[in-house]
Amino acid sequence: MTLHQIEADAREILIPADIAPILGCDPHDIRVAAHQRPELLGFPVILIGNRVKIPRLAFLEFMKGKSHPQQQFRLHTNVK
Repeated sequence: MTLHQIEADAREILIPADIAPILGCDPHDIRVAAHQRPELLGFPVILIGNRVKIPRLAFLEFMKGKSHPQQQFRLHTNVK
C-alpha cells in the first residue's frame, strides 16, 4: 500500500504488511520490533498474542511528523 491508499482506506486498523512498503522494510521486522522494542517504532501498536495491529490514524500522524506518545497494548487470551 501507499500512504495515499492508507489515507483513503476506511479501516481503523492496519497490519504490518500494509505499512511495510511505506517504511521500506519487511513486515516481519515490524512484528519483531513491536514485540521487542515497540517504543522504537514511533507509533502505537496493539499486540494480540503474536499478531500486531496498528491504529491507522496514529500511523498517519506519525508519517506526517506529528509526535505521538508511544503506546503498546497487549491482549492476553486464555485459549484452551
